[in-house]
Amino acid sequence: MQLSFTSDEIAAIVHPRASRGATSAMIHGISALGTARSGDLSFLGHAKYKAEVASTQASLVLVPPGYLGDPQAGQLFLVVDQPSLALARVCARIEQSLQLPPRPGVHPSAVVAAGARVATSASIGPLCVIEEGACIGERSHLQASVFVGRDSVVGDDCRLMPGVRLYAGCQLGRRVRVHANAVIGSDGFGYELVDGRHEKIPQIGQAVIEDDVEIGAGCTIDRARFGRTIVGEGTKIDNLVQVGHNVVIGKHCLLCSQAGISGSTTIEDYVVLAGQVGVGGHITIGRGAKAGGGAAITTDISPGSYVNGYPAIPYLLERRIAVLRQRLPQLFHRVDALEAQIKELGGG
Repeated sequence: MQLSFTSDEIAAIVHPRASRGATSAMIHGISALGTARSGDLSFLGHAKYKAEVASTQASLVLVPPGYLGDPQAGQLFLVVDQPSLALARVCARIEQSLQLPPRPGVHPSAVVAAGARVATSASIGPLCVIEEGACIGERSHLQASVFVGRDSVVGDDCRLMPGVRLYAGCQLGRRVRVHANAVIGSDGFGYELVDGRHEKIPQIGQAVIEDDVEIGAGCTIDRARFGRTIVGEGTKIDNLVQVGHNVVIGKHCLLCSQAGISGSTTIEDYVVLAGQVGVGGHITIGRGAKAGGGAAITTDISPGSYVNGYPAIPYLLERRIAVLRQRLPQLFHRVDALEAQIKELGGG
């Protein structure tokens, strides 16, 4: 990655509240506070690293309003409300400059059915397959080896990375990003035990992804048994997440890596599931609830709750139990000692 920004150009991107110091250095790199050198941009994104600001060699540092230290000679501090967000906007500008816009058109090796509709501004990469009745929206970009099944819809300005699989009848809204090898619309996991054998339940519903959703690499989002599996507007899904059939995920949720959601569960708006959270079927998780890493959710969760543990219970209670669990060996030792004393006194 090669970049070159003046301090004024950085300031124009992040819109600082104030500045302290000055630098004439060109910014050619981004680095953590502890490893930055002259010509680097760095930031104070967490109070844990506050002590490193005074010694950093970065030429330009993004700091929060509460940081009161002064820069060194030749160093500039830009005061911004959220340094991590400000850095993200700088990175977005860099990403924009580095990425060549895809060239509209269909690669010669792609296979597009006669009855499919592909917008003239869309870009279809090598070895893609677009089946009968599918529709690809304006400016959408399908990278290599993307499969779009029969009657599926990809909205405007979507970006599907290599190896994405979109089964028949699925719908993607606008500005959806799907990373490599994700599968949308695969069969839900449904069987009935009949005469000692597992008989498959047909999965004939849809998978619907609303606007501005991002789906990480290797995710699987099952189609509904009937009706729709839905991922709501603005929700962001990390890599390797499983979403079962007929799940309804609300708007602007965050689902972290290896979370698994069983069928017919409802996740309301602004829910956060940390890594490896497991959610049972036919459960409702209320608006704004959060679950800590590895939690196992087996019952409904009230709006605004913060749960943790296996099974999931209120976070503060789970933390107290965790502290007490560490004292169990000492407690058992004390009970053994008390039993011995009782025997010595002639007790039963």
